[in-house]
Amino acid sequence: MNKSVRNLVLLGLMVCSSAMAMVLRPTQRIADMGPAVNLETLVPRQFGDWVVDDKVVYQQVSPDVSAALAKIYTQVLTRTYVNKAGYRIMLSVPYGANQSDGLAAHDPEGCYPAQGFQIMSKGKDVLSLPQGQLPIRRMEALSGARHEMVSYWFTVGEHAVNSDWDRKKQQMRYAVRRQVPDGLLVRVSSIDGNADDAYAVQQEFIQSMLRVLPPDALARVAGLGPNAD
Repeated sequence: MNKSVRNLVLLGLMVCSSAMAMVLRPTQRIADMGPAVNLETLVPRQFGDWVVDDKVVYQQVSPDVSAALAKIYTQVLTRTYVNKAGYRIMLSVPYGANQSDGLAAHDPEGCYPAQGFQIMSKGKDVLSLPQGQLPIRRMEALSGARHEMVSYWFTVGEHAVNSDWDRKKQQMRYAVRRQVPDGLLVRVSSIDGNADDAYAVQQEFIQSMLRVLPPDALARVAGLGPNAD
């Protein structure tokens, strides 16, 4: 193939790609197609052996950080739960009504180092639940003497994703239907120097939380439902 023909082929591919992008440009937000999401009521304040610790005082973020978060997240739920043994688990659930490329939820693997933490270890796992398989990520973060064990996962629409590639695939599935998905980042963490103990308690916490959610909330929070992969 000579240079002029190759250039024509490349030009044709570029035109086709631009046309497809226009045709498949999402126009309808999933968040606008049903009842509005309210994180305060979506996640119960008490379930199983866990109850919200109202005595915890949260540090206020700076105005510039708050403004940056507002561009990505529609709502952010932050709670600390405690069980009868006194073990505390922090739950953070940022929700974004627009999970397109530029506005997708940020990965804790990038956020924690930005706050001065060192990532000591990280990996992937799958929780086997009565409702299905939940792909999660785990991470050990260290800041001074503070060991924070973290379990987290993302949802795009009603699908749990465990990698950037999974997220991109789900975004494209919605784009073909000309829809913009919403999504969540669910982060469960605890201050604990023993990773095995921390992850065991976190798994029990996650199972207890998901067990009490109605089907529509379960699909949103964990991607477990009739439309899940």
